[in-house]
Amino acid sequence: MPASRARGLLYAIAGAAIGAVAARAAYTAFTRDRPADLSGRWTRKNHRGEPITLLEGPAFAAGAGAAAALTPGLTPRVRAAALLAGVGSGAVGAYDDLYGTTSSKGFKGHLSALARGEVTSGAVKILGIGASGLAAAALVSRGPADTLVNGATIAATANLANLFDLRPGRAIKVGLLTGGPLLAAALFRHSPATAALAAAPLGAAAALLPEDLGERAMLGDAGANALGALLGLAAVTELGRPGRYALLGTVVALTAAAEKVSFTKVIAGNPVLNGIDMLGRRPVDPV
Repeated sequence: MPASRARGLLYAIAGAAIGAVAARAAYTAFTRDRPADLSGRWTRKNHRGEPITLLEGPAFAAGAGAAAALTPGLTPRVRAAALLAGVGSGAVGAYDDLYGTTSSKGFKGHLSALARGEVTSGAVKILGIGASGLAAAALVSRGPADTLVNGATIAATANLANLFDLRPGRAIKVGLLTGGPLLAAALFRHSPATAALAAAPLGAAAALLPEDLGERAMLGDAGANALGALLGLAAVTELGRPGRYALLGTVVALTAAAEKVSFTKVIAGNPVLNGIDMLGRRPVDPV
């Protein structure tokens, strides 16, 4: 095995391990004193109408942030970009988790409300994720054009990940299924830093997957936005310009489609996607 690939593998293992341990430790600390009846500001009703905690999201952001700060192999600029993308997106996502309303829904709904002079929590989140994405991109990009494309990609992937957080484990599975090939590509192409960068959120997400599948907790906006932003950052550091443009176009197209089509219905109607979606989950209640 070439030295660079071996180094990348070691960095990836370290990043995944740090992310996993830190995320589990954060989740344990955050949920230690929660009420037995799951009441409180971090509690929501899931798709079954059962109470569930959103503290998985801050735990993920904390774990992935710790991994970004401590994982070997990252340059100072990439490390700072990861903290900006992950923690920044997670923070504005947490704001929407706590103070969000349902008066306006979807990307289009929040921007339409903003055009009318109504500042929704979702609009604050969109602007915050955009700002953190651009700030992160500025640290890893060459020139204004690359910064804009990379920043838009990081923000768009953060938003898209949140659109999948509608059923237990779904957002994390999407993250693992997209981040896994990205990690493999980084190792194959001898990109140790990108391998470490991709592995950190994957480790944190995998460590929290049992809580998500068990319907005890969910990522919420805080966790899903942070997961998407970090994977988006890893992607823009690994892909060439054509690949980054293609990724941005794909993510924007999926986001636009989500305004018209229910991802849940599409997944349920496809045997392969539905099988993956249901893997490890409680059976769906009969109608």
